Amino acid sequence: MDTVLTLKPNMELTPVKTTNIIVYDTEEDIVNKNPFIEANTKSVSLSHLQKDCIIPVFSKDNEKTIAHQEFIEVAQESVSKVFSHHRIEAPEVRISHQIKGRTPSAIYKAAKDLLEHEKTTYYERMAFIIRVPSITQIINGNRLALTIGGVRSYNRENLYSKKSVEKFQVFIGFQNMVCCNLCISTDGFSSEMRVSSVNELAGKVQELISSYDAERHLRELETLTQYSLTESQFAQLIGKARLYNYLPKEQKSEIPPLLLNDGQITTIAKDYYQDERFCINEEGSINLWNVYNLFTSANKSSYIDTFSDRNVNAFEFTNGLAKTLNGNSNYHWFLS
Repeated sequence: MDTVLTLKPNMELTPVKTTNIIVYDTEEDIVNKNPFIEANTKSVSLSHLQKDCIIPVFSKDNEKTIAHQEFIEVAQESVSKVFSHHRIEAPEVRISHQIKGRTPSAIYKAAKDLLEHEKTTYYERMAFIIRVPSITQIINGNRLALTIGGVRSYNRENLYSKKSVEKFQVFIGFQNMVCCNLCISTDGFSSEMRVSSVNELAGKVQELISSYDAERHLRELETLTQYSLTESQFAQLIGKARLYNYLPKEQKSEIPPLLLNDGQITTIAKDYYQDERFCINEEGSINLWNVYNLFTSANKSSYIDTFSDRNVNAFEFTNGLAKTLNGNSNYHWFLS
């Protein structure tokens, strides 16, 4: 399948003309300081998953699941095929919800006395990203790099039954290298990729990557810089966002969804004043690109299994605000 990405080998997307480009740290420092997701996650290497973790099975027939490392390896291979002439970075892997066990020989030992070879472990939830740093764009002074990633949560599988289709989340979009926020749209996101084998997973991952329209996504992101909220409008937005989850069911069903929780809305309100990268400007307004980044930054506190859905929702929501300011959107409730 031919890719929709109209990019020549080793080329960069033409940077958007901008002023006041901000330089904070080296790109390497930014990545090391700011993981793409925080919450209760920690960083591990692909090697750790390959060498130190057991593979869960479906208990009724002892058929193995598709392991986290296989998922990552499939994504790496797909990225290498589609972007064969580009530089591809090693995956950044984050895990949570460790499931611990022990070997039969250590059945009677106290936990504190267990030796390393007597311990078993795997992680219920895992997320990763793979950057293609040679495909970039500048928006509002922020450098964005093409990024592919995935999420796997064993809590969404019925491991107490026989082997069945397994569910994965896969996305392709851009990562803001100023803050490591991810920018994902519905065009580059599969919320539930259902597969029965590694080969089927590989085919669907490559299909998603190949069908993603990067240039359209970037145009939509750039459009956000053209719209701004006054302080009064932003205050209205935060207030309505707090009310949203408590609306009567019928009224709530008529309003587009907002998936961020109350704690994340509080973070957005705080960062509106305190985040030097995306805060209110000297004129007392904030453009929607910065609002979007406040949302995606707050989303880093999400658990792995809700992270991707909320990231996509942040993009849809901010686009909806732009359409409202343009006089054509059913998101007007949040600003009215």
